[in-house]
Amino acid sequence: MADLDGPNAPFPGAPRHRPQRRTYAALDLGTNNCRLLIARPAGNGFTIVDAFSRIVRLGEGLGASGRLSDAAIERAIAALTVCAEKLVRRGVHLSRAVATEACRRAENGREFVDRVYRETGIALDIIDPGEEARLAVAGCHALLEEGEGPALIFDIGGGSTELVELLPGDGEPAIADWISVPWGVVSLAESEPQDGATQEDRLAAYDRMKARVVEALGAIDLPTEGKLRLLGTSGTVTTLASVYLNLPSYERRAVDGLLVPVEAMRAIGRDLAAISIPERAQVACIGQERADLVVAGCAILEAILDLWPAERVGVADRGIREGILRSLMGHA
Repeated sequence: MADLDGPNAPFPGAPRHRPQRRTYAALDLGTNNCRLLIARPAGNGFTIVDAFSRIVRLGEGLGASGRLSDAAIERAIAALTVCAEKLVRRGVHLSRAVATEACRRAENGREFVDRVYRETGIALDIIDPGEEARLAVAGCHALLEEGEGPALIFDIGGGSTELVELLPGDGEPAIADWISVPWGVVSLAESEPQDGATQEDRLAAYDRMKARVVEALGAIDLPTEGKLRLLGTSGTVTTLASVYLNLPSYERRAVDGLLVPVEAMRAIGRDLAAISIPERAQVACIGQERADLVVAGCAILEAILDLWPAERVGVADRGIREGILRSLMGHA
């Protein structure tokens, strides 16, 4: 049940609406991105009223220092200030804001959360990896490829990657097992220089990144029967899907729900790993902001593809925020 005196409380300044007019918000502050969705209930789902997304790189340098840097904190607070303004302007009745791996790991994570509340009024809830995985599943499981075989949903984040194995069968998914590993696009990219002078150097760095993830994922037991189904919810899979479709700019409607052959995903990842960072920046839908991180995401993805040999990868441009919204609307 949503707690009106806790982290799900009505945002300060929000007017009270009748139930049918209530507006809800979900905010996900990750290691790399700050994302907000504001929505109203509509039938069995919801209609988006407003959205916001900004790359803030909150976890930049965290692996080396163990702390959120001053510059990263300022970027995050600037983005959260925009979110706070949207929450008030849209008259949000009930909201939840979560923070993930960067705040979990940082020595000053709690200090940062306290400052965010003082300066923006947003009460960030630092969630554990299990809840992060459950919210991602709740937000995107509807896009799983049809079938009754074993299914795996994965979320490649900035500081960690969560994988959730679902029990076979149709309908509302039941979680069989899950794992979280401390490799995301930011943490993995910072572990391995990617500015090799030659293609051979760059591919060797890619293989070392992949090996780190394979080692971390070694605890998962593979299913032995049934057609495997695979669904990814992350910037990595949506970006690679855009490259696969050769889109000149990102189009959510074209990407969300797409099924991409596994071998195509592998080939795109290897091609991107082979070229330099400036060359990656020229690829449509990657650009300067993602050029130095996308290959780390590709290495994580390929490790997952080795582990879970499905024929196709489902792509979801939805996840934690949608999971939060469904929870708020279902228990408000």
